[in-house]
Amino acid sequence: MRLNFVDGRWVPAESGLVRENVNPADFSDAIGGFAESGGVDADRAVDAAGAALPAWRALGPIERAAYLAEAGRLLTARADEFAAAITREQGKLLSEARGEAVRARAVLDFTVGQARLLGGVTVPAEDPRTLAYTFRRPIGVVGLVTPWNFPLAIPMWKVAPALLAGCTAVLKPSPLTPLTAALLVEVFQQAGLPDGVLNLVQGDVAAGEALVANPQVAGISFTGSLGVGTAIHTGGAQRLLRTQLELGGKNAVVVCDDADLERAVEAVVHGAFGQAGQRCSATSRAVVDVRVREDFLQRLVARVAGLRVGPGDDPASRICPVVNTVRRDAALAAVAGAQRDGGKVVCGGGPEERPDLPEGCYVRPTVVRDVPWDSELAQEEVFGPVLAVIDADGFDDAMRIANSVRYGMSGTVFTASQSRAFEAMERFEAGMLHVNRPGVGAYAHLPHTGAKASQYGPPECSPEVFDFYTQWHSACIGY
Repeated sequence: MRLNFVDGRWVPAESGLVRENVNPADFSDAIGGFAESGGVDADRAVDAAGAALPAWRALGPIERAAYLAEAGRLLTARADEFAAAITREQGKLLSEARGEAVRARAVLDFTVGQARLLGGVTVPAEDPRTLAYTFRRPIGVVGLVTPWNFPLAIPMWKVAPALLAGCTAVLKPSPLTPLTAALLVEVFQQAGLPDGVLNLVQGDVAAGEALVANPQVAGISFTGSLGVGTAIHTGGAQRLLRTQLELGGKNAVVVCDDADLERAVEAVVHGAFGQAGQRCSATSRAVVDVRVREDFLQRLVARVAGLRVGPGDDPASRICPVVNTVRRDAALAAVAGAQRDGGKVVCGGGPEERPDLPEGCYVRPTVVRDVPWDSELAQEEVFGPVLAVIDADGFDDAMRIANSVRYGMSGTVFTASQSRAFEAMERFEAGMLHVNRPGVGAYAHLPHTGAKASQYGPPECSPEVFDFYTQWHSACIGY
């Protein structure tokens, strides 16, 4: 399980090197060393995927879906094992990890259902005795480069549609969550997936760069930072590599002067501090009308101050650790920068240090008020449990502030006005929109997508995802 999976076999990295994986909640818990792959390993996995492609493509989507359905059955049977692995290596609460396993199964079930819908259309022809129609064909071998924050759900929502579409794949997960990825690939192996159809290459930059450079790879689906996504896109541009990029977010919840404040506070707490804020759709800005600001802040601070930080497997914990010391230090640096820019910390603001806590990556959930709308904390992604509260002078000003960032992942409004709610849906420059509910996530059958610098290429988690993994063709047949 600590190896690569290539052409149906578990194999070490060519270099023999391994990278140690450690529990972010307890540095003394060493999970083990996982293969540290390089370009040679990635190229071998691509070769295996290329060799498996003709036979896999020939099966057709309904037969391919049978393998996915069996993988879903095995995933459900091993859901507790997956949840424990996610919590141990990524850090999130066990309840959050279990929810991720449920989400992964929902994505898989949705994808299986698409097998009988994955077609084209028949259209009128301009000429007599002519049949005109469209159909899809898989693009070929794809590289799937996934992050650490959802180490099961995000790989699943790439692997499942890729395989159903008839592509073969090389999965390159984050080096911070290799165990969950290995378990996922093992499930597909146990489901009887033919050798070479799904390959796993552990590691970091070297393996990812090799996938981008390999001419056999027809497309790269990537979820992660804007910087890495841009590098993937430009790295493959010369050979017109197809890319699907889900990138960062700086998501706003707009709280209008007529909002249900208790409901808004609960949604903001869930969106900002669930999974310690480590979600692309996390609520990192609360843009609050000044007429209700003090009431909102009083309720918010009281709620956040009661959140217990601790290990993900502790039932008393409400906030998990962040994934590593890099993210911990970045969150604390963001708070310090906000204070220099005039923001005031009203809750949290530092590491969580208690005698009962093991040494780990614990950050107190932090609320910063009076944050200037154009300051760094209000503009740049933190990916940690830090919320900026920004004043707005009315609805128009709130929408201006919400749209002032380069990202556009999600947008949320709390209001009692139906007119304002629909106007916000029109004006938000974001891909996933919410009214009077938490601004995180989407359903398995809805597009998981962003706007502006948050997204490039087709969305995920919806029928539209197949516009990435397939190529459209048209045919005219005279008779």
